Amino acid sequence: MTSRARLRLGLFYSLLLPALVVAAVVAVGIGSTPLPWQTILRVCAVKLLPHQWLAAIGFDFSSVTATDQLVVWIIRIPRVLVAAVVGAGLATSGAIMQGLFRNPLAEPGLMGIGPGAALGGVLAFVTGWGAKSVLPVPLLSMAGALAALVLVYAMSTRGGVTPMSTLLLAGVASGSFVSAVTSLLLTLNVANWQIAQEVIFWMMGGLDARTWTHFWLCAPFVGLGLCSGLLSARDLDLLMQGEETAASLGVDVESAKRVLAVTVAILTGSAVAVAGMVGFVGLLVPHAVRLLLGPSHRVVLPASAVGGALFLIVCDLVARTIHPPTEIRLGVITALCGGPFFIVLLLRHYREASL
Repeated sequence: MTSRARLRLGLFYSLLLPALVVAAVVAVGIGSTPLPWQTILRVCAVKLLPHQWLAAIGFDFSSVTATDQLVVWIIRIPRVLVAAVVGAGLATSGAIMQGLFRNPLAEPGLMGIGPGAALGGVLAFVTGWGAKSVLPVPLLSMAGALAALVLVYAMSTRGGVTPMSTLLLAGVASGSFVSAVTSLLLTLNVANWQIAQEVIFWMMGGLDARTWTHFWLCAPFVGLGLCSGLLSARDLDLLMQGEETAASLGVDVESAKRVLAVTVAILTGSAVAVAGMVGFVGLLVPHAVRLLLGPSHRVVLPASAVGGALFLIVCDLVARTIHPPTEIRLGVITALCGGPFFIVLLLRHYREASL
């Protein structure tokens, strides 16, 4: 890495990490009951630090009320953390997809993983399992994502070889089919307005009523996916040069593609499992990071995770404050941000291709 690249990377993190912390504190503080940042810090201190330490420095425990603890620790902090983890997971999976397909227009839904996760979540709603516990929706969503990946790979692999063009076509076809099944289930249950409303809201994406359970269901998988992506960063860099070049440099191409595809499924499935369908994060954030920091995936993947976390925290804050008391669905806000960006990116891509 050149000194100029190191400077860009240092500047990137010196700006985004403080912005991430500030955005998280602001998101926790803003709501129907505004809270000052001092109250947030006091609640976090009471929950995270041993009381003996706090007593030793003269901490006033009476300054932290039960209501403050409920609002900050039980309601708002889990939601902000889930937003950060989901944003990191979607942005990281988008970065892997763009490298794997060597296309800046690639995003996690191309292999049918997102629609598969959506179908799993819808099944939890229409069967009634989702009403019994918070676990069935995320668990079935992750199972649906992995099942979709298995289906796509089975369709596109012949003789142990999986051409990327065939994988893409199989992903688009299976995604369309799975989306049609999801729509059919919604149509058959539209008479039950409660179920239909839950399904529609979940498919539009949102983080309302998210708890620590949702965070712990998602965070380990996103962490695992990010670690897997970083371990495969060299292979991904070489695959961007072409499969033949990668193979000549010692990469087991088919094995690398399988590992990367499973990584994308884990990241996307866990994110969709707790947030529903949230689009454009995996397209917008990694592409912007790649433009700023260059193509190396050892740099792009963690930077995309930080950028995705910041982006989704801000989008969720906008979603719940732009039109109170109504909360706009998170997927609507990300689409409004990402749609124009996608159009500009598409026009630029075609302009460069015509030169």
